[in-house]
Amino acid sequence: MRSRTTRTFWLFVGPFAVGLLLFTYLPIAWSAYLSFFDARNTVTPTEFVGFGNYVDILTDRAFLDSIGTFTVFAAFIVPTTVVLSLALALLVNQIRVARAFFRSVFFLPFACSYVVASLVWKMSLFSGVDSGVANTVLGWFGADPQAWVGTVDPPLYWVVLVTARLWLQLGFYMILFIAALHRIPTHLYEAAWIDGAAPGWQTFRHITLPGLRGALVAVLTLNLINAYQAFDEFYNILGDSRGYPPFARPPLVYLYYTSLGSGGQDLGRGSAGAVVLALVIALVTLLSGRVLRRQA
Repeated sequence: MRSRTTRTFWLFVGPFAVGLLLFTYLPIAWSAYLSFFDARNTVTPTEFVGFGNYVDILTDRAFLDSIGTFTVFAAFIVPTTVVLSLALALLVNQIRVARAFFRSVFFLPFACSYVVASLVWKMSLFSGVDSGVANTVLGWFGADPQAWVGTVDPPLYWVVLVTARLWLQLGFYMILFIAALHRIPTHLYEAAWIDGAAPGWQTFRHITLPGLRGALVAVLTLNLINAYQAFDEFYNILGDSRGYPPFARPPLVYLYYTSLGSGGQDLGRGSAGAVVLALVIALVTLLSGRVLRRQA
């Protein structure tokens, strides 16, 4: 029986494990190896440069600015996503009629392509100065239309980027919180009500929130990783035929131009930047997880 269970396990897990090894772990290992070589216009190492690529990438003001910008972006988008997705989960979980319908409605944006959503945001909602849904709504209230994507002072492009990301990801994290809410035993709420706890903030603070500790850690971790790995919506909303502007440049966009830009494919330097970005994500994730566990 144990042998049959083992065979069944590898029958289902084996193909995914092979794909993970070939398309994830091996490229990561090769990228880390390539970062110590001068590899231009080739994925084959040519000349060993040691930590030269790391020195270049860590002294590049554009790369450091992208890391700093997206640290601020993560500090804003992560708590906003956690609060809004948790609020949506609590609201949907309280609905007694058509609950599955509302879950599907809020989750559907997550299934949408980031590229398609970016183009809708750029060409329909926030397009131009004299067009777009957002400018139409502003006109109803007598406000002047805005060039959302092209305005740097004030940086209105962040409104476009943040709303697009929130619309795309809130439904997914809402589902995670709903699943966690269903795992909280109902008898805890009944015992709290018998003891005199008022429904609402008291039960949420002392029962619901502690019961969501695992989900909060998972949502926080996934949000931090996704914030630093932002690419599609930023590249498609701000980029055009002239390239990508220097402001609001995500680290992955910077590495894209470094590794595959028109100025030459410096894959060694791009690999060093990818390793640095991975280390930054790991460090921020570990620190935030430790802080959250201490508070819990």
